[in-house]
Amino acid sequence: MAGFTDHAFRQIVREFGGAGLLATEMVSAKTFAWLDEHDAELPDRLWGVRDEERPLAVQVWDNDPERMARAGARLAHKHGISIIDINFGCPVRKVSEHAGSGSYLLRYPKRVATIVEKVVRACEPTPVTAKIRLGCTRNTINAVDVARVIESAGAAAITVHGRTAHEGFKGTADWERIAEVKRHLDRIPLIGNGDLDSAEKVVDTFHRYPIDGVMIGRAALGRPWIFRQVRAALRGEPIPPDPSLAEQRDVLLRHCDLVVERFGSEKGTMLMRKYACCYVQGRRGARRFRSAVAHVCSVDEFREVVEQHFPRDGRRT
Repeated sequence: MAGFTDHAFRQIVREFGGAGLLATEMVSAKTFAWLDEHDAELPDRLWGVRDEERPLAVQVWDNDPERMARAGARLAHKHGISIIDINFGCPVRKVSEHAGSGSYLLRYPKRVATIVEKVVRACEPTPVTAKIRLGCTRNTINAVDVARVIESAGAAAITVHGRTAHEGFKGTADWERIAEVKRHLDRIPLIGNGDLDSAEKVVDTFHRYPIDGVMIGRAALGRPWIFRQVRAALRGEPIPPDPSLAEQRDVLLRHCDLVVERFGSEKGTMLMRKYACCYVQGRRGARRFRSAVAHVCSVDEFREVVEQHFPRDGRRT
């Protein structure tokens, strides 16, 4: 979700409602700690967190326990972050193999335990949680062992994504393996993650598996209203329909306004190219829209492309 779930996106999600807890993009403990200690501007991935509505979690990665503890403490005590979430699941090579962090650390449960323990102590009483994958590969699945040490080290909750690091986002999430973790936890809640792209799927998942919560990621990028739908379904209420085409256009243009307000017209427009593509995922005409939006260089051009593909009279292109 790094590069997408920034302050602008989180504002859109909050306006639709339904999400119990929002999290920032994953941030480097090393980078954040250095900038914060030198009173420099926070990195773009923490844009808006000082004034953002709570509760709010910040997800942090690194492999150095002391550095993680310093970063966590500053986020918790100086910036009032609600939850510090430690990433042990990122499969991106830049983070895992090259930096020895994220999912790479699943190979070393003792190291994971040390990091969690030190961050918990440094952040007290702010809760510390952790996110993991099933393991590094299908032949080395060790989510149960890692979850146990995370619980023993004092974490307040754990999120398990139902794929291995090697699988990335290919195939399907293994919810049986996620559920297995629950049977080995004594105290902390288990949050499941993976392939939840509708309110109906979330309800079915709660019925089928012994989980305490769910995390929704990629499915929300182009459908920030999914949390509102899930909340209604879990309450046994009628599921609100997707917004109309015209309403979705307005959401996308508001998203653009928020990004441009922060980064200016030129950079903001460049950033909106990738965000906008999420809103048309799986829709007829998506390829033409992506091709058109990839060439916009100004806010006016962006708006013109959006107006063409999200017509005000409701006609579908």
